[in-house]
Amino acid sequence: MKKFTKTIVSITCLALAAALFAMPATGLAAEKKMVVGSKEFTEQRILGQIMISLLEKHGFETVDKTGLGGTLVVRKALENDQIDIAMEYTGTTLVTHLKQKTIITDPVECYNFVKEKDEANGIAWLPYMPFNNTYCLMMRQDHAEKLGIASLSDLANYVKAHPKDVSLGINAEFYARPDGYRPLQKKYGFKFPKDKIVKMSSGLLYKALRDSQVDVAMGFATDGRIKGFDLLVLKDDLQYFPVYNPAPMVKQETLTKYPELETIFSDLAKHLDTAAMTNLNFQVDGEHKNVKDVATEWLKSVGLI
Repeated sequence: MKKFTKTIVSITCLALAAALFAMPATGLAAEKKMVVGSKEFTEQRILGQIMISLLEKHGFETVDKTGLGGTLVVRKALENDQIDIAMEYTGTTLVTHLKQKTIITDPVECYNFVKEKDEANGIAWLPYMPFNNTYCLMMRQDHAEKLGIASLSDLANYVKAHPKDVSLGINAEFYARPDGYRPLQKKYGFKFPKDKIVKMSSGLLYKALRDSQVDVAMGFATDGRIKGFDLLVLKDDLQYFPVYNPAPMVKQETLTKYPELETIFSDLAKHLDTAAMTNLNFQVDGEHKNVKDVATEWLKSVGLI
């Protein structure tokens, strides 16, 4: 009888094991869940969809909360466990979250600094992407050449000599940021007259510059419209702007639970350079393609999914 019982138990165990191994991977992965957040502008929404696709490739169930809002909204959502992961820029955390007065222009140094300092806040930084989406000032290529302006120092000299002849388009956040317009004009020694400063949303700035509604505009160095609208990024010759390399940030307990996140995003960092990100932005903003489609096709093209 004992032998018969053992046989039944063995058969049952084998049957359960076979059933377990026969289950689809998605069934086993249901316990691995990540809520993915992002800011609301194009590049961030693309980065959010890239993270979602990569996480799903590696067995995670995801919840899409991309396009949440601005910098402070996303950070607060992570701190309050409303999201599990988001891409943030090193320079943004340096200045906005950590309140550092000293600007760091070396990518590795800036990343290591924010990574170390954020440990005290319970936030872990995963490998950073090699592209630098720093703020910049732009002009139309032909206009800049006509005026002999190639750098921010050139622009400062022109504004001082011709204060009524050139207008600046900026958004409200850049005007008020501690790494924005006011410290920039102090660094370079120029000041646009108040009636020559035009505030508008980030999405309108590039078109306004292209259409000669303003002569100079703030922008982001990896925005695809720079290429599409034939704009010139003025050289930051005094190295005013911090570096803004994006990296996924998660709670420390999340990384402890899922240590494979380091490898997943280390692989991404090998491919997502400035040229790639600029092209992805252009496909969305310039060619009006779907964000998720653009992210998915690129990941396939580099063999990550």
